[in-house]
Amino acid sequence: MAADTSRSVAKAADGETTLAARGPSRTTAKNAGSPRGGLRRALATHWYAWAMIAPVVLVLGVIVGWPLVRGVYLSLTDANERNVARTIGVRHIDATYEFVGLDNYTAVLGDPVFWQRLVWTVVWTVACVSVTFVLGLTLATMLNRQFRGRAAYRMALILPWAVPGFVSVFAWRFLFNRDNGILNKVLDGGGISAIPWLDDPTWAKFSVIAVNVWLGIPFMMVALLGGLQSIPGELYEAAEMDGAGPWQRFRHITLPGLRAVSMTVILLSTIWTFNMFPVIFLLTRGGPGDSTEILVTQAFREAFIASPRDFAGSATWGVLILGLLMIFALVYRRSLRKQGEVW
Repeated sequence: MAADTSRSVAKAADGETTLAARGPSRTTAKNAGSPRGGLRRALATHWYAWAMIAPVVLVLGVIVGWPLVRGVYLSLTDANERNVARTIGVRHIDATYEFVGLDNYTAVLGDPVFWQRLVWTVVWTVACVSVTFVLGLTLATMLNRQFRGRAAYRMALILPWAVPGFVSVFAWRFLFNRDNGILNKVLDGGGISAIPWLDDPTWAKFSVIAVNVWLGIPFMMVALLGGLQSIPGELYEAAEMDGAGPWQRFRHITLPGLRAVSMTVILLSTIWTFNMFPVIFLLTRGGPGDSTEILVTQAFREAFIASPRDFAGSATWGVLILGLLMIFALVYRRSLRKQGEVW
């Protein structure tokens, strides 16, 4: 009896030990599989990384996140300069604007002005990005070769990138001046009548595209030049030994080798050009008339030039611009994934 009792106690002790050993492992496995457990483990393992990015996230939240949330909220109201909170002298006037839902979006999307601005913005963006890419690729290909004075040429072509944008635009505005501009002086010396660069709608559109292309070429050239220098030279040597000509080498080696870089710079250039406010506003003020007005300058006009200033309408234009760019980025990413590119 004593032996049986001791064996039972031993088995019970062993069972409790086994259950005790298995219990924490099951709990740990359960916590590991839960999102909360994974988050805790990530915080415990990479706490230094979270600590490093915390200030950046905080700054972005203050500079980008709060204005974005505020803009979306204003787009759902009827806020303008007459009903927002303001202080006149020692008197403070409270805000009286009201929530109107999607009425602003309905009004903007139903206005022909929006679609006119959208069509010209798309044309302006496609023209600028296409010409900039072709010229940037051409210059990058030329500068990728060994020749005397290559460093000087590179510095000269990068110079427009170093000059502040508003300075470059004012310089081009002087060049485009109808009466005293250098371009018309040169044409007059050749017996050609002066061109109304900024006074005619067609020439004004050509002018803003030319200036934006001039400003965008350095970035495109530098990015594509870096991509060209990453392509192994052995590929060109092997293709040349096989009898491939310059065009064949460019088509079958250079372009595929630049695909990843090209897709990235085209996306960035498209977003920047779509929102390129300084060139349009400083060069033509959206004119003559409203022929060169794009979406972002129209949003600025609603908030700072129109009377009364329509803050809700401007916020609506801004949210629509953001939505259009997000849709473009998603479609662009999906097309890249179908082509086998990882982005």
